[in-house]
Amino acid sequence: MLVDLSLDELRSYRPARTEPDDFDDFWSYTLSEAREEGWAAHYELVDAGLSTVEVYDVTFAGFLGQPVRGWFVLPAHSEGRLPCVVQFIGYGGGRGLPHEALLWASAGYAHFVMDTRGQGSAWSVGDTPDPDEVGTAHMPGFMTRGILDPLQYYYRRVFTDAVRAVDAAREHPRVDPEMVAITGGSQGGGIAIATAGLVDGLVAVMPNVPFLCHFRRATEISDEFPYQEIVSYLKVHRDHVEPAFRTLSYFDGVNFATRAQAPALFSVALMDAVCPPSTVFAAYNHYAGTEKDILVWPYNGHEGGGAFQDAAQLRFLNALLGS
Repeated sequence: MLVDLSLDELRSYRPARTEPDDFDDFWSYTLSEAREEGWAAHYELVDAGLSTVEVYDVTFAGFLGQPVRGWFVLPAHSEGRLPCVVQFIGYGGGRGLPHEALLWASAGYAHFVMDTRGQGSAWSVGDTPDPDEVGTAHMPGFMTRGILDPLQYYYRRVFTDAVRAVDAAREHPRVDPEMVAITGGSQGGGIAIATAGLVDGLVAVMPNVPFLCHFRRATEISDEFPYQEIVSYLKVHRDHVEPAFRTLSYFDGVNFATRAQAPALFSVALMDAVCPPSTVFAAYNHYAGTEKDILVWPYNGHEGGGAFQDAAQLRFLNALLGS
């Protein structure tokens, strides 16, 4: 069933933002620190049993130079520099196996798939540990790890990894550094919005049913996990409500959206109880880029547009690049 406001209300839903005064300084310091610890990404050609693409096992320097895994996929027999799509993964999943990431290379793009640290056992495999596991009390899952301190919060490391994934893709000799787009669904969509607010010069951002947006409202109207991790934590830690949401304000997609300028194609599903539509529209309506659109899937839940959204993304990016 419909889980949120009417579509007319959603299209005009632009809530006031809660943003810490040092938001930009926080992220400038975080990314500068990571880049100082950086090192050249390593690419190893692997035999994935595929004849139409070349697959490379990637290890690149993420947060504080910590190693992060990924896949780099090129169309077979291609030459020269290619536009590249950097993809971020949904909650609980990892980079998966190479044959699960064929769409963009099949369309003629370089494709960089970032593993998500500490994840990759819920529905697809992952290969990147999170060595900065916070020892303070938290709910099972990732949403409350370090939630009382922005410097220790889990998504500080993940968002930094994502920015560094774009850096690594741009530095590859087969990638046109001025033609890098980013995408992802659910958690991957939230990571894409954050990255779009932190990285200049992207050719496009394509977040699908994005998570990690408008945290307080999400916890108030969704009974679904992962937002329920925060709710469950605050049920027990009744005195942590405001400190927790202050930390989350450094990681809210709404605040990153106001800093993002790349052409954007969002998606939202009106029966999505996991990422309620108003939380997606909050980020979309605050998105600063003037070239933006959102595809609305009225009878879908968190699966969103699925293959239909993939086709729309292909048309969107091909049109931007004149392909």
